[in-house]
Amino acid sequence: MGRVQLFEVRLSHGRVVYSPGEPLVGAVRVRLGAPLPFRAIRVICTGSCRVSNKANDGAWVAEEGYFSSTLSLADKGSLPAGEHSFPFQFLLPATAPTSFEGPFGKIVHQVRATIDTPRFSKDHQCSCVFYILNPLNLNSIPDIEQPNVASTTKKFSYKLVKTGSVVLTASTDLRGYIVGQVLRLQADIKNQSGKDTGPVVASLLQKVSYKAKRWIYDVRTIAEVEGSSVKAWRQAQWQEQILVPALPQSALPGCSLIHVDYYLQVRGRGVAGGAGRQPGASPTPSSQVSLKAPEAAVTLPVFIGDIAVNHAPLSPWPGPGLPAGASPPVVPSAPPQEEAEAGGPHFPDPIFLSTKSHSQQQPPHGALGCAPGVPEPRPQDGSPAPHPLPPPLCISTGATVPYFAEGSGGPVPTTSTLILPPEYSSWGYPYEAPPSYEQSCGGADPGLTPGS
Repeated sequence: MGRVQLFEVRLSHGRVVYSPGEPLVGAVRVRLGAPLPFRAIRVICTGSCRVSNKANDGAWVAEEGYFSSTLSLADKGSLPAGEHSFPFQFLLPATAPTSFEGPFGKIVHQVRATIDTPRFSKDHQCSCVFYILNPLNLNSIPDIEQPNVASTTKKFSYKLVKTGSVVLTASTDLRGYIVGQVLRLQADIKNQSGKDTGPVVASLLQKVSYKAKRWIYDVRTIAEVEGSSVKAWRQAQWQEQILVPALPQSALPGCSLIHVDYYLQVRGRGVAGGAGRQPGASPTPSSQVSLKAPEAAVTLPVFIGDIAVNHAPLSPWPGPGLPAGASPPVVPSAPPQEEAEAGGPHFPDPIFLSTKSHSQQQPPHGALGCAPGVPEPRPQDGSPAPHPLPPPLCISTGATVPYFAEGSGGPVPTTSTLILPPEYSSWGYPYEAPPSYEQSCGGADPGLTPGS
């Protein structure tokens, strides 16, 4: 064995996660098989962010530092054979950002120790990475208590001379969520045309922005739910839930090179578009454009934090006891041309759409499988249920598909070993053939049954 048999940095009590402003305590341990002369033994605690132009590339093009502190543990001398321990302590700054790691950059905090040996001898180095969790209080986000609602009207032409429109309104019970919380979604669709819509799809998206020589945007689908289509001249309501998995917090306060955003996108896509696309896969033109059915899409901003919103959610769910004749809120729009010519058809009461597929196929008991109308357990004051455990730390974005703000290059799939559990890209989707236009107009869709 060599002269240096053990050289490592150990943190007290085996901790790896710290909060800003906390003391970081540990020791540098050395085991020698023979005496070792040295000029100095130092330990340095650093925090920095590095960004690259290429995925999983160590050639950094942008970098910023957050703190760097150095301690001298021993001056010039000689260490005898045997075991030695040099304790140290650092005070982490209150402004240190949360640790993060993605394909194009990372925020890393670490402790490095160095034994500076005399001239012509090899220096010895070791390091220990630790993680900082700067909790994001969702209540500090402006307008977090405001309703999260978006609406759009899609007008289109079909059969050469006929026109129609689809009104899509989507809402969620909250604007911000913590890991393990249930996101409740409601979509109201009013089909003001003689043509069926495609399936309604809701996707929870993550967008990570990296500031390199140019901004690089890294987008992936976290979870995806698909509902049924809406028949011609019908209005429908769709209610679903998405369990927020372990995800990095929004924004990453304190870091100017990496920014994390989340969105909930709800769209009524065409019959021929995107039926076989898996979550996390790159969208193709065929999955975005369809000439067989009208399409409409809305996007709701969503915040992921560590401290839950401290007031009762603004539930978008009227519940199963919807009064007869009550219709979901829609944005007024001009009547289609054929409706005006025919005197205007009568819209029946809204029906409830069923869910065809859900990427979270094995949710925890009581999260996605609760009975309709049964509220989530909460304290009597209406605030979210308290979490006895500290907020979870998630630093990885997982495998993503990047796209750029400029340039002609299209989306390029990337590979990464940083996969977040659970990984949804392996789940399959039903490949059921869509009905023809004549079948859709002439028969009842079993998926569009009231109360389903």
